[in-house]
Amino acid sequence: METVSRKPLQGIINIIRFNWHLYFIAICIVGVSHIAKPYFPLLHPVIGITGIMIIAITLISLIVSFYIYDLSNLYKLDWLNFLDLAAGSKLINIHAGFDETSALFLKKYPEASITVLDFYDPRKHTEISIKRARKVYAVYPGTKTISTGEVQITSNSADVIFCILSAHEIRDSKERNGFFKQLKDGLALDGKIIVAEHLRNLPNFLAYNIGFLHFHSRGVWKHLFNAAELIIEKELQITPFITVFILTKNGNPS
Repeated sequence: METVSRKPLQGIINIIRFNWHLYFIAICIVGVSHIAKPYFPLLHPVIGITGIMIIAITLISLIVSFYIYDLSNLYKLDWLNFLDLAAGSKLINIHAGFDETSALFLKKYPEASITVLDFYDPRKHTEISIKRARKVYAVYPGTKTISTGEVQITSNSADVIFCILSAHEIRDSKERNGFFKQLKDGLALDGKIIVAEHLRNLPNFLAYNIGFLHFHSRGVWKHLFNAAELIIEKELQITPFITVFILTKNGNPS
């Protein structure tokens, strides 16, 4: 089993490694279309354009993913420099089965204590990519398995709660609302919840085509935070494709 640490090209390699079936299907479609082309002369333009589109969509998604996960500062965590954490601060990192950040948080905040919670449920989270990733990467030491309905955070205890590219995996809106209400309850009075997500917006549509439907819109997130009595203290952009919401309890000064 490998340990989670950022290596050159790790992001794009993981994407291909865990989603190889999608690229295999794309190659097969283009290959079969090319083989069939001589037998359907009237469809030559359609077959040619379809092949070009499949290749272009695939390459664009890979290039954008390489930019986000290998070239940007997403995993360098420079965008967290605004956090002024005292020694002994309690950090909680919540993920959905694949943890690439806990070791990085501990490295950036060595004097803080970190609790890692995993809400992965194989009955709900059926993506083959997550299953493949879990077989390859070692679980962060001390990680606790939770459910979205029982997060197990002591009330008013957490200084920072991280949800990095994970909360969108809670597909049911009521379940997601209940989850964030629990996070709000577990947050210290002056604590922060930091949510990083792709949004269902134009940049992500251009990058991932219909795959952007797996994400939620900014309006959905804003409605969710309001329902959980959380306010957006700050909003950051890590590239045009990743949005970060810094949340506090309703009524906290910004």
